[in-house]
Amino acid sequence: MNAENLLSLKGRSILVCGIGGLGGVVAHYLADQGVSVTAVDVSDIALDALAKKDERIYLRKVNIADEQEVIDLVATVNSEMEIDGLVHAVGVNPRKSVLDTTVEDWDATIQTNLRSAFLIGRELAKKMLPRKKGSMVFISSVAGSLAHKNHGVYAASKGGLNQLLRVMAHEFASSGVTVNGVAPGYINTALTNSYLADRTNYSRLVSLIPKGELGKPEDILGAVHFLLSESAQFVTGQVLNVDGGRTLV
Repeated sequence: MNAENLLSLKGRSILVCGIGGLGGVVAHYLADQGVSVTAVDVSDIALDALAKKDERIYLRKVNIADEQEVIDLVATVNSEMEIDGLVHAVGVNPRKSVLDTTVEDWDATIQTNLRSAFLIGRELAKKMLPRKKGSMVFISSVAGSLAHKNHGVYAASKGGLNQLLRVMAHEFASSGVTVNGVAPGYINTALTNSYLADRTNYSRLVSLIPKGELGKPEDILGAVHFLLSESAQFVTGQVLNVDGGRTLV
């Protein structure tokens, strides 16, 4: 099989979780690649926005931090089409110091960012492992390895996600299912645009990036595509930084 065929995603069935920011860009891109995309989110606003942008995508309103909703989602979608790929792009960040972070902030962030990854990864694995194929990609963050101020619970959730995906990769590898992560650096998305609207914040973050510019949502697409494709069938348990060199300094 040539390199072009190994990279092709055409005909695949991929579930994208979280479409308010990077996930929406990924879902649209995958549809362009000939993928059958099912996109899920708990936000009506995010679902409506993607519906208006791309009618090729199947949309479902699901809270993937809720165990029963995830079990029902996987059972329903898998009965309609064989899910062979996952992109988990769920994330919230309260941006508070540790001293100002409440227990409610902690619980809500861990549930959204980490519990949801555990639930969807576990339930999809139950379908993928018997078929001995499948690829999962979790959108992490450079905050999972760096100690940014005012990112305590977010960093904890993404650091936990990195370890979770590595353990899943280890457990699933012998069945042919790969599990990897993509860790974006500073990218202007719905999660960050209000913060970056402050020019002081914007300039400070740009100064930390060797490439000298913030990333765009589209910058992660190549990494996600590769990790979903057969070209990455021998790559598992990795977290690929897409950060303009941020983690170098």
